[in-house]
Amino acid sequence: MIPVASIGSFFDAIGSFFDSLSRVGWGPLALGALCFVIYLTLRSRAFFNALRAAYPAEAIPFRRIWGAYIAAYGFNNVIPARGGDVIKLFLVKQSIPNATYPAVGAAICVEAVFDAVMAVFILTFAFTQGVFPKPPDFAKLDAFDLSFFASHPKFTLFVLTALALMALVAFAVLSQRVKAFWARVRQGLTILRDRRRYMRQVFLVQLAGWCFRFAAFWFLLEAFNVGGSVRNVLLVLGVNAVAAVVPFTPGGAGVQQALLVKVFAGAAAGATVAAYSVGQQIVIAVTTLSVGFVALLSIFRIRSFKEAIRMGKAERESEREAERAAPAPES
Repeated sequence: MIPVASIGSFFDAIGSFFDSLSRVGWGPLALGALCFVIYLTLRSRAFFNALRAAYPAEAIPFRRIWGAYIAAYGFNNVIPARGGDVIKLFLVKQSIPNATYPAVGAAICVEAVFDAVMAVFILTFAFTQGVFPKPPDFAKLDAFDLSFFASHPKFTLFVLTALALMALVAFAVLSQRVKAFWARVRQGLTILRDRRRYMRQVFLVQLAGWCFRFAAFWFLLEAFNVGGSVRNVLLVLGVNAVAAVVPFTPGGAGVQQALLVKVFAGAAAGATVAAYSVGQQIVIAVTTLSVGFVALLSIFRIRSFKEAIRMGKAERESEREAERAAPAPES
């Protein structure tokens, strides 16, 4: 019953979105979409800088890293469980001579340091405003994935424990090669060992990107008549932070709608908030998916997202077979 209600509320929000199209501010909408692309461009630059630190001897074309980053983000907005990250890993590895998947994956994780710092400040602000639901209240939200895990804490603990045990088993099975694996991971995290370079080339670049993300949501709030303000944008960013924790739906669909309707219940009419809750997600998804597809076609000569995922999985499987066939390193 809960999933049906959640899906129903999501499609109700889509109906409100189409009903309100005549009242949408197209100027702020376009500015919001543009600012979001600039935000992703700056994030891809920070990622590029982390890769340059990991592979100082290699020539890395920024446009390919940008294309991979945008394409992955766009695809993550239409499929669940962050499947677009497969595209990013494959395209980035193909763009850097002698690159490895563990090092590229570790470089991707470098971004998480800044995101974690910002999430602490943003969620602290959101929870002090009196409109953001507390974690125990997530079970009452009309969003299946978030409410399910919140209302079943024992099962959630079991899932986390099982994942940890699976990771330990994997390390035990692959213990003969774990040293080589961690050496590649440390290579991807090279920039974190140079604090000045990290602050200058990653942290501050991501901060600049977040300024454009802030502007993007301000314009989108204005476009859908909810009202742009520092408080409202920070609440939206808080919603995004919570939705990112349970990425079982494309772009956190359902979770975002349920939280936004709850958070802005007193700021605007219910239909207006519902229209914004799905409208901003549609705008971001269409924009990033379109730019990402153009990047795939023009930069990588790949004709579809499915083709990119298929190529990435095929190469990863061939690498695994090669690793299994290779002799184990001496201890």
